[in-house]
Amino acid sequence: MCPMNLLESASAVIAEPDAPATAAVIWLHGLGADGYDFVPIVPNLNLAPKITARFVFPHAPQRPVTLNGGMRMRAWYDLVSLNRTGTQDETGVRASAVLVGGLIDAQVAAGVPRGRIVLAGFSQGGAVALYAGLRQGESLAGIMALSTYLPLGEKAEREITPAGRATPILMCHGRHDQVLAFDMGTHSRDLLRALGVGVQWQEYMMGHEVCAAEINDISGWLRSRLGPL
Repeated sequence: MCPMNLLESASAVIAEPDAPATAAVIWLHGLGADGYDFVPIVPNLNLAPKITARFVFPHAPQRPVTLNGGMRMRAWYDLVSLNRTGTQDETGVRASAVLVGGLIDAQVAAGVPRGRIVLAGFSQGGAVALYAGLRQGESLAGIMALSTYLPLGEKAEREITPAGRATPILMCHGRHDQVLAFDMGTHSRDLLRALGVGVQWQEYMMGHEVCAAEINDISGWLRSRLGPL
């Protein structure tokens, strides 16, 4: 991969390749973290030198989070519970999906085709990546959803677009995840496959984290989706 230049702003951290970007990865962090959380992973992906990808790591807005006693923190939407039947913050999820749409549009305006953009996220960020990616009007290169679930899954059948259905997905989850239960991931995987979405599933003997084997799988998947033109 080309050397990276780090650009920082109030809204995002961007790892910019030295050569003109021909692809982009928009990577959403988890609850309470910020855009810096996954910046260190970029060099470890060992992407091919010809894959000149821009990595965009946006910061979620600060908001009170019900599950954490109303404390304000960076969050893509409010969390009331962490189970499949609990109340979900539909307004917050949809607002973050609009924000993600703007990030995608910005990459297109910068010269990166939608078919060369990967939407990625960890935990709550992965949930937004799935929600937003399935509703795009044009297919992305892929959606990478790490240790997460599909929010508002009961609405997916009505709202998924043909482009969203055609977008390949990588889902990774730890079997010992103590934050987002393993069965939340498998339930979302099965729901997506029932909708005709191509989901590559990887599971690891880990908790709510990222492990070396997962980084290796992410690297291979990104190379397959963003290989040189």
